[in-house]
Amino acid sequence: MESKDIMSSLAKGLATIETFTADSPRQSIAQVAAASGLDRATARRCLLTLAHLGFADYDGKFFTLTPRIMRLGTACLATMPLPQIVQPLLDRLSDELGQSTSVSILDGDEIIYIARAAQRKVMSISLTPGSRLPAYCTSMGRVMLSALPHDQINSMVLADSAGLTDSTGLAARTPNTITDAAALLTELARVRDQGYAVIDQEVELGLISIAVPIYDARGRVVAALNIGLSSHHADAGQLAALYLDKLTAIQSELRKMLL
Repeated sequence: MESKDIMSSLAKGLATIETFTADSPRQSIAQVAAASGLDRATARRCLLTLAHLGFADYDGKFFTLTPRIMRLGTACLATMPLPQIVQPLLDRLSDELGQSTSVSILDGDEIIYIARAAQRKVMSISLTPGSRLPAYCTSMGRVMLSALPHDQINSMVLADSAGLTDSTGLAARTPNTITDAAALLTELARVRDQGYAVIDQEVELGLISIAVPIYDARGRVVAALNIGLSSHHADAGQLAALYLDKLTAIQSELRKMLL
């Protein structure tokens, strides 16, 4: 693709939208400019355009995104066949086990939930299609990260031979979170070898989960499937014995469906 074919104004507008996160839902022009790398004048025009179109609210100092922005994500999910294919299987598995099940895809260093069947709330935040979580400390994230080429994994996890940088995002969400780069790479290698990942309260205290990759008919990892539950209901070390057969059965079923 040639640079002349790229609409820079659209790229800048999307970069502006991406600066709004759960940690930064309300931002000034200066904050958006700093987070996006745009100059203040460009950030201002992008923000005012979003406000004019109804995608953002502006109180004279701070901007916040409006629910209208969800149209962009909803349109994407509506055109993706995967959520429609997996939802009936998730519903069936969740009803059978009495536990919450989810499917997500990998987007950079985050996972995006695209389908979910919730029996009970397992996290302090509500998880719905479109929700995002860090990939490095989630079971679905780890099975998808482990399927990437080694150099791509290294570039996402390792900053340099000396250690980590802030850009890796390896924050300690709980005392159990693996934050050391070498330890995470070792864990990803183990996940790749065994074909599943188990998380023991690394995302949030009290939450454990097990995930397997979802393959298409060509053997490519296109998503991940998990079961999440409270640590009060089971020990993380028991998850493979309790649920791995059920997950791999759905995995096999989906592989025949995803061409």
